[in-house]
Amino acid sequence: MQVRPLQDRVLVKRIEEETKTAGGIIIPDNHAEKPVQGEIVSVGPGYRNQDGSLRALEVKSGDKVLFGKYAGTEVKVEGTDFLIMKEDDLLGVLQ
Repeated sequence: MQVRPLQDRVLVKRIEEETKTAGGIIIPDNHAEKPVQGEIVSVGPGYRNQDGSLRALEVKSGDKVLFGKYAGTEVKVEGTDFLIMKEDDLLGVLQ
């Protein structure tokens, strides 16, 4: 099953961070913070301007992005966790 976000929303899959520090200490799951990096899986068609024209989003599928810790809405599709959020909730694109 595929999910296509509506309007200016994007579907993001979190990129899991390392559970070991640089010094070799393993961080248990219950103390690890939620990752704030993800990969864009799918994007909506874009914004509707005042005149009715469509403005495309700046991000595309495959982009690696940063977002706020509590941004978006968590959804589960076929056992995989995703976030759906507006493009405005994205903080930046990783190069």
